[in-house]
Amino acid sequence: MSITQQHLLDTYRARRLGEPAPPAPGAHDWQVVREWRDERQFRAVMAGRPARHRFRDALNRWRRRST
Repeated sequence: MSITQQHLLDTYRARRLGEPAPPAPGAHDWQVVREWRDERQFRAVMAGRPARHRFRDALNRWRRRST
């Protein structure tokens, strides 16, 4: 069963039972990514390492080299 089919089945069941419909698949993807990033930074700080933004740091280094 695909994700879409499961979502449609869950929506149908919720409607029949008078419950709120579940969120669509992928509706909270960015929130999950942000929470994952925050968790990584928290674990780095707890382990005594600096909480870095690796991608942003790499972009800044690249930008400084090109100027």
